[in-house]
Amino acid sequence: MTISAASVKQLRERTGAGMLDCKKALEETAGDMEKAIDVLRQKGLAAAQNKAGRIATEGLVYSYIHGGGRIGVLLEVNCETDFVGKLAAFREFVHDVALQIAATNPQYVSRLEVSEEHLSRERDVLRAQALAEGKPAAIVEKMIEGRMGKFYEEACLLEQPFVKRPEVTIEMLVNEKIAAIGEKIAIRRFVRYALGEGMEKKQENFAEEVLAQVKR
Repeated sequence: MTISAASVKQLRERTGAGMLDCKKALEETAGDMEKAIDVLRQKGLAAAQNKAGRIATEGLVYSYIHGGGRIGVLLEVNCETDFVGKLAAFREFVHDVALQIAATNPQYVSRLEVSEEHLSRERDVLRAQALAEGKPAAIVEKMIEGRMGKFYEEACLLEQPFVKRPEVTIEMLVNEKIAAIGEKIAIRRFVRYALGEGMEKKQENFAEEVLAQVKR
């Protein structure tokens, strides 16, 4: 089967994978775009696992300012070599992650960073909600664990849907970039500032404003 250049380009735009990898994935799936995306994601995960033990100390500390200085993000993303740290594809990825943080205000990079104290407090809240709903005590604990998934999705950057492509999580996006670039990539840390945060003031939804900018 002949794979058109347009199909390869479309798959590359949707996944960020290399042109050759996109062509091979389409050939493997007889031109089925969705199946090809799955193939690339699987390969990306495998690539990420293979590179997980490598040392990544190069990369970029990146700043993103939104809305004339009303939201600011400072982000560190690591890679293995200085060369990759200067690539346009890597820097575009870092920008996208900073944009994600500005829009969604995660608290942690991954669930591994969430303290036991925070988890315990969250479970107590969910337990009280479930009991208030009249749920049987016997199933409350199972409900809590099910609802913790939503907590992780909101609080942990890697588990959030990517604002530009909601069908992909940030962790999937990282794995795609690892597969495309060929080096370990790791989001190390970030801090997000919102003007007047913690002070009494008129409430404005900065997150919605950032998301609206993304969708233009």
